This record gives sequence, C-alpha cells and structure tokens, in this order.
Amino acid sequence: MKMKSTAALVLLACFATLAGAQNAAGISKTEILIGSIQDLSGPLAGYGKQIRNGMQLRVDEANEQGGINGRKLRLIVEDDGYDPKKAVLATQKMVSQDGIFAMVGHLGTAQNMASMPVQFEKNVINFFPITAAREMYEPFHKLKYSNAATYFDQMRIAAPRLVKDRSIKKPCVIYQDDDFGIEVMKGAEAGLKTIGMEFTEKTSYKRGATDFSSQVAKMKSSGCELVVLGTVIRETVGTVAESRKTGFNPVFVGSSAVYTDLIPKLGGKLMDGVFSTMTAQHPYLDAAEQPVRFWANKYKTRFNEDPSVFAVYGYGTLDAFIRVALKAGPQLNTESFVKTLDGMTFNRDMFGTPELTFSPTKHLGNRFSRLSQIQEGRWKVVSDYVAFSGLKPTLQKDGKWQVQSEFFQD
Repeated sequence: MKMKSTAALVLLACFATLAGAQNAAGISKTEILIGSIQDLSGPLAGYGKQIRNGMQLRVDEANEQGGINGRKLRLIVEDDGYDPKKAVLATQKMVSQDGIFAMVGHLGTAQNMASMPVQFEKNVINFFPITAAREMYEPFHKLKYSNAATYFDQMRIAAPRLVKDRSIKKPCVIYQDDDFGIEVMKGAEAGLKTIGMEFTEKTSYKRGATDFSSQVAKMKSSGCELVVLGTVIRETVGTVAESRKTGFNPVFVGSSAVYTDLIPKLGGKLMDGVFSTMTAQHPYLDAAEQPVRFWANKYKTRFNEDPSVFAVYGYGTLDAFIRVALKAGPQLNTESFVKTLDGMTFNRDMFGTPELTFSPTKHLGNRFSRLSQIQEGRWKVVSDYVAFSGLKPTLQKDGKWQVQSEFFQD
C-alpha cells in the first residue's frame, strides 16, 4: 500500500511538472511565443526593420527544422517609433495581453530601461537587447542578459588609443542628450582620464534633431582634432557632412551604433574615414568569407534587399535564444531557461562575433570590441578584439582565446 502511494505521488509530481511547463507564459504544447519591440517608423527604422527581418529568418529556419523540442517558435513585433513611452505601452500589451515568454532583441537604450520594470513584474526575460548600455546587465537582475561590449567600454578603449596613435591634443565629443549618448560620452571621458586628458569641447543635441551646424561650428572654433560621436544614423551623417563642408576634418569615431551601411549609403563619399567600434562584421553580398556570402544572399532572396549588420544582430540574437531553449529541454519555463543560460558558452560565429559566456553572476556575455573604418564607401575591419582592460585576445588552434597585450594597427 505504501509503495502504491509513493508511486502515485511521483506520478502526480511528474504531471504537475509537465503542466507547469505547458502553463508557463508564452509556452503551450505546440508553440513558444516571444516578442520584440523595434523602431519601424521613427529615426531608427532602418535598424529596426533589418533586426526584425534577421529574427524572422532564423525563426523560419528553426520551424522548418521541426521547431524547438516539438514546439514551433512564433515571433511578434511591435513598433515604438524609438519612443520610450510607446515602448512601455507595447511591453504592457505583450506581457499582459499576448503573454510572451521572453522579450528578445528589443532596440534602444531608453526604450529598454523604460520597459524592463514592466517585464520583470511578469517574470519575462530581457534577452540580448540591441543596445550596449551598461544598464542592460547592471544592476544585476536574474532576468537581464546582455551580449554586447558596452558603449562605455567600447569608447573607454577607442578614444584614448586613437588620441595616442594620432598624437591628438584636442579631443571633443558630440552626443545625443539621452541615456545612449551620455553613455558614449562618459566612456570616452573615462578613457581620456586614464591618459591624463579631458575633452576640449562637449556639445549635445536633442533626440530627433536634424540641424547640427551650431554644434559643428562650436567644435571647429575649439580646434577639435578628434570627435567622439555619441550619435546614431542621421545624426552621424549630419554631423560629419556639415563638418566636411565647412572644412573641418577631425578624426571621427563612433560607437557600435554608428556601425551600419546606412552611414556611407546616406552620406556618400563624405563619410570615408569615419571609425566605429563593432563586433559582428557587415554581411556584404560579395564577402570574402563563403558562409557570410551565402547567408547574405539568402537574406536578400527572402526579403528583396541587402542585409545590414543589424540583420545579423537580429539573426544572431534569435539563434542564441533557440540554442538555450533547445538545451533547456521539453519542460521549458523561465526558471529552466535561466538555469541553462547561466551555464552556457557561445562560440565565435561566422560573422566574427566573439565568444559569449554566462554564469549565475555574469550576465554580460562579451567585453570585447574592435574597430572598423569606412574606406571607399565600405566598412573595413582595422583592428583585433580588445577587452575593456586593454588586452587583446587571439583565437588559438584549439578554439580557445589567449589574451596578449597591444592594441591595433590601422
């Protein structure tokens, strides 16, 4: 009798576990529902549409291969127009009405910061947001996971190194007056402080600005030799173009937010020479690397447009999500997903994205970035990966990273 009771209890526990997995938000017997918020109509719509397409491409691939442990993956995307208030409304809809399992690849610093409290109240993970702000993993929260070297660390390395390599005496900064721009500015400022320097000039603009003549005039009159760009697409083009037209030609360096083919496409020849920090490389259709070339042409066939690095971000983010969900097993829920991700390593991919590692106390996967420069209208990688500590890792034959000193040669 006792043995029968014990067996019954075990059986009930198994059913309870299965039911718990099936009743988890966004998880059914046949489907996993995830959400993403992008700018599809505002100043970063060029980014948002490509991120969405890259995500959808990976979702379609996964479903064609049978889904995730028997479940199909479904992605819903909301447009916030790059407005934090609209991002909050979209988040409330997704977590309360749609019942998503996770927020994946949400674009924008201020937008994520506004949305995360809403998500966390519903136990919804913020997975690999498309922003490199420190707030994406600090302060620590079990549901926060970021994969990109921060804007702060990117600029903390790039600014002082360019100053030293180019014998710059007057570094300056122009930045968007919001969480994103301030983070870029503060990172460069911290880096300059390590070599006993500070900005000669600081100037800012409001999000959505289109005229940068006064800011450029201010930097030109100060004799700026290096300009750190806390800018995104049209602000980068506007600032650099205005500078070139007035005969002001400093060294320009932006964060990974500047690393997009839209800069040379919109700005033309005037954009040549601009530097940007970056991780994954731009997927040109004629890329020398066959896997990248194949992927880029597959994307173009599917969406009838050339891919950008933001399509790569979307694709890579969904690929990482799928890997975690597969490894977590059929009884997928928030707790099993977190536990699985907290012990995972993602190897360097075909786009050159560095190795990512996570642990229960480490929710930033990567602290490495490198530099590219626009040369003849195309981005060209001009540096190796550099850690926030100023050390350069190199990939060995055994697939492991070995850290050496030095920085880069361009």
